[in-house]
Amino acid sequence: MIQTVSVIGAGTMGNGIAHVFAQHGFTVNLIDVSQAQLDKAVDTITKNLERQVSKATITEAVKQAALTNLRTITSIAEGVKEAQLIIEAATENTNIKLDIFKQIDAAAPAAAILATNTSSISITKIAAVTKRPESVIGMHFMNPVPLMKLVEIINGYATSLAVTDTIVALTNQLGKTPCVVNDYPGFIANRILMPMINEAIYS
Repeated sequence: MIQTVSVIGAGTMGNGIAHVFAQHGFTVNLIDVSQAQLDKAVDTITKNLERQVSKATITEAVKQAALTNLRTITSIAEGVKEAQLIIEAATENTNIKLDIFKQIDAAAPAAAILATNTSSISITKIAAVTKRPESVIGMHFMNPVPLMKLVEIINGYATSLAVTDTIVALTNQLGKTPCVVNDYPGFIANRILMPMINEAIYS
């Protein structure tokens, strides 16, 4: 059972993912090399939770519990060592993501699921730098994460069915809508978006 989630990257997507998990009762380790970025992320999460309270979508008690569930860490090794799920939400750069996954693989518990929030990079390619490709999966949230319901669940060629089922169930637990797809360029969202952008350019 997943109780502790580590999110790597405290930018827009990372802080949104951390927000949603913390709000739903998970212990969340938000990891970034920059303490200043982490502080900014916590400030953003706090303001977004306060906005939810003002709109009566959550209570003050839920807000306080979410902030209690959240901690910030500047070391990947330290931040993932007790996690059952690690979600990488760093910048969309292949080399950066591959390096992070090597670090995660070396430090995370053997049973941990390793997920990436990538919108375009092959899950199979990312999984190949680990010793546990069957435990690697795509978990692509949409921006802004606290509001958007869709989550693309992307299977790599080696992703196990048990891992997929766990992530689908977890996505439902977050109040999101999972959409399971295979590891093809652009997955679903970007495969739909790119022709629309091209059409706009050609028009």
